[in-house]
Amino acid sequence: MERTNSLIPCYKNMAYNEELADRIRERLADLSLIEEKEMMGGLTFMVNDKMCVGIIKDEMMCRIDPEFHDSAVEMTGCRTMDITRRPMRGYVLIDEWGMKDPADFEFWISKALEFNPKAKSSKRNK
Repeated sequence: MERTNSLIPCYKNMAYNEELADRIRERLADLSLIEEKEMMGGLTFMVNDKMCVGIIKDEMMCRIDPEFHDSAVEMTGCRTMDITRRPMRGYVLIDEWGMKDPADFEFWISKALEFNPKAKSSKRNK
Protein backbone atom coordinates (compact mmCIF):
# COMPACT_ATOMS: atom_id res chain seq x y z
CA MET A 1 0.00 0.00 0.00
CA GLU A 2 1.40 3.37 -1.02
CA ARG A 3 1.69 6.01 1.70
CA THR A 4 1.45 9.71 1.03
CA ASN A 5 2.29 12.57 3.29
CA SER A 6 -0.26 15.37 3.10
CA LEU A 7 1.98 17.58 5.24
CA ILE A 8 4.59 18.05 2.52
CA PRO A 9 4.47 21.70 1.43
CA CYS A 10 3.39 22.51 -2.10
CA TYR A 11 6.90 23.83 -2.84
CA LYS A 12 8.50 20.47 -2.03
CA ASN A 13 10.50 20.45 -5.27
CA MET A 14 11.91 23.92 -4.74
CA ALA A 15 15.44 24.06 -3.37
CA TYR A 16 14.86 27.51 -1.87
CA ASN A 17 12.07 29.94 -1.10
CA GLU A 18 11.33 31.89 -4.30
CA GLU A 19 9.40 34.61 -2.44
CA LEU A 20 12.42 35.26 -0.25
CA ALA A 21 14.62 35.31 -3.36
CA ASP A 22 12.40 38.00 -4.90
CA ARG A 23 12.46 39.98 -1.66
CA ILE A 24 16.28 39.93 -1.65
CA ARG A 25 16.47 40.74 -5.38
CA GLU A 26 14.28 43.78 -4.83
CA ARG A 27 16.45 44.98 -1.96
CA LEU A 28 19.70 44.54 -3.93
CA ALA A 29 18.34 45.88 -7.23
CA ASP A 30 20.07 49.27 -7.00
CA LEU A 31 23.51 47.81 -6.34
CA SER A 32 26.08 47.06 -9.01
CA LEU A 33 28.19 43.92 -9.32
CA ILE A 34 25.46 41.54 -8.12
CA GLU A 35 25.50 37.96 -9.33
CA GLU A 36 23.19 35.10 -8.42
CA LYS A 37 24.61 31.60 -8.11
CA GLU A 38 22.90 28.36 -7.21
CA MET A 39 25.02 26.57 -4.63
CA MET A 40 24.71 24.57 -1.42
CA GLY A 41 21.22 23.50 -2.48
CA GLY A 42 20.11 27.12 -2.43
CA LEU A 43 20.74 30.49 -3.98
CA THR A 44 23.61 32.86 -3.22
CA PHE A 45 23.82 36.55 -4.03
CA MET A 46 27.40 37.53 -4.73
CA VAL A 47 28.28 41.20 -4.23
CA ASN A 48 31.62 42.32 -5.68
CA ASP A 49 32.49 38.64 -6.35
CA LYS A 50 32.00 37.77 -2.67
CA MET A 51 29.30 35.69 -1.03
CA CYS A 52 27.03 38.15 0.77
CA VAL A 53 23.44 36.95 1.17
CA GLY A 54 21.77 33.68 0.28
CA ILE A 55 18.85 31.36 0.78
CA ILE A 56 18.89 27.81 2.05
CA LYS A 57 15.37 26.39 1.95
CA ASP A 58 13.33 29.03 3.85
CA GLU A 59 16.19 30.68 5.71
CA MET A 60 18.24 33.69 4.70
CA MET A 61 22.00 33.31 4.97
CA CYS A 62 23.99 36.44 5.77
CA ARG A 63 27.75 36.76 5.76
CA ILE A 64 28.46 39.14 8.63
CA ASP A 65 31.45 40.46 10.52
CA PRO A 66 32.78 37.55 12.62
CA GLU A 67 33.23 39.99 15.51
CA PHE A 68 29.44 40.56 15.52
CA HIS A 69 28.66 36.83 15.30
CA ASP A 70 28.16 36.10 19.02
CA SER A 71 25.76 39.03 19.40
CA ALA A 72 23.93 38.08 16.21
CA VAL A 73 23.10 34.53 17.25
CA GLU A 74 21.42 35.86 20.40
CA MET A 75 18.88 37.70 18.26
CA THR A 76 15.44 36.33 17.41
CA GLY A 77 15.49 33.79 14.58
CA CYS A 78 19.26 33.79 14.09
CA ARG A 79 21.61 30.83 14.33
CA THR A 80 25.10 29.90 13.20
CA MET A 81 25.26 28.38 9.73
CA ASP A 82 26.43 24.79 10.05
CA ILE A 83 25.27 23.05 6.89
CA THR A 84 28.53 21.12 6.72
CA ARG A 85 28.11 20.11 10.38
CA ARG A 86 30.88 22.56 11.21
CA PRO A 87 29.78 25.92 12.62
CA MET A 88 30.89 28.74 10.34
CA ARG A 89 31.72 31.91 12.24
CA GLY A 90 30.60 34.98 10.31
CA TYR A 91 27.81 33.10 8.52
CA VAL A 92 24.33 33.11 10.04
CA LEU A 93 20.94 31.76 9.04
CA ILE A 94 17.85 33.83 9.75
CA ASP A 95 14.50 32.07 9.97
CA GLU A 96 11.12 33.59 9.11
CA TRP A 97 10.67 35.03 12.63
CA GLY A 98 13.99 36.83 12.45
CA MET A 99 13.14 38.66 9.21
CA LYS A 100 9.34 38.84 9.18
CA ASP A 101 9.31 42.53 10.05
CA PRO A 102 10.67 44.70 7.20
CA ALA A 103 13.00 46.49 9.64
CA ASP A 104 14.50 43.15 10.75
CA PHE A 105 14.94 42.03 7.13
CA GLU A 106 16.68 45.34 6.37
CA PHE A 107 18.89 44.97 9.46
CA TRP A 108 20.29 41.62 8.28
CA ILE A 109 20.79 42.70 4.67
CA SER A 110 22.55 45.84 5.91
CA LYS A 111 24.84 43.81 8.17
CA ALA A 112 25.84 41.61 5.23
CA LEU A 113 26.42 44.58 2.92
CA GLU A 114 28.36 46.41 5.63
CA PHE A 115 30.76 43.49 5.99
CA ASN A 116 31.09 42.82 2.25
CA PRO A 117 33.93 45.32 1.55
CA LYS A 118 36.00 43.67 4.34
CA ALA A 119 35.19 40.08 3.31
CA LYS A 120 37.74 38.02 1.41
CA SER A 121 36.85 36.82 -2.07
CA SER A 122 36.42 33.11 -2.58
CA LYS A 123 39.13 31.36 -4.52
CA ARG A 124 38.01 30.75 -8.08
CA ASN A 125 38.47 27.37 -9.74
CA LYS A 126 40.64 27.48 -12.84
